[in-house]
Amino acid sequence: MAWFTKLLKSSLGKKVVMSLTGLFLIIFLVVHLVGNLQLLANDGGEKFNLYTEFMTTSPIIKTISYGLYLFIIIHAIQGILLMGQNRAARASRYLVKHPSKSTFASRNMGPLGVIILVFILVHMWQFWFQMKIGSLDMVTYEGHEPVRDLYTVVDYAFSQWWYVLFYVLSMVVIAFHLLHGFQSAFQSLGLNHKKYTPVIKTLGRIYSVVVPLGFAIIPIYFFFAR
Repeated sequence: MAWFTKLLKSSLGKKVVMSLTGLFLIIFLVVHLVGNLQLLANDGGEKFNLYTEFMTTSPIIKTISYGLYLFIIIHAIQGILLMGQNRAARASRYLVKHPSKSTFASRNMGPLGVIILVFILVHMWQFWFQMKIGSLDMVTYEGHEPVRDLYTVVDYAFSQWWYVLFYVLSMVVIAFHLLHGFQSAFQSLGLNHKKYTPVIKTLGRIYSVVVPLGFAIIPIYFFFAR
């Protein structure tokens, strides 16, 4: 097992861990977006509240959630470590005046990741913590047991201009982070091929725009249309 520990401590090992956890989070974002889109249903929050109740009471989903929290922590820690290594590497390249062909997203994955981590903490405090520990009102829908009314909390949060702005700007940051991270994850795992890499890059660009845009539409809709 010494070789495995040595691998995880190496730059390559850190990138592999970042890639695997990153791909898991990429999949999670799609699932999370599908759930959040229930907020757009014109039903007074019924679909969204039933969805959140299921997500917080299902044993399988709860188990996956704990794995998600662990992956977020690992991804963040590895990202911070790699950010330090990349800064040192860039400093060495600047000393010999090598021109940089990197993109804004690739040069700033670390800082972008830190901003995203702050957003996640605020977001979880605003909604997840209230769902888990807060004293939410209960609401009853026909054919269902009473469920917690998270919809009202979301409705109030998205009526605050500063939070809507914070949320939308965070989605822009996530878009840039994904723009490089999507393709980089496959590359770090050695999944490069002249036939498939362009397809991965294209899918990454589409994903990096569509998913953050889907999240951003929700607070904008609540603020301006409700």
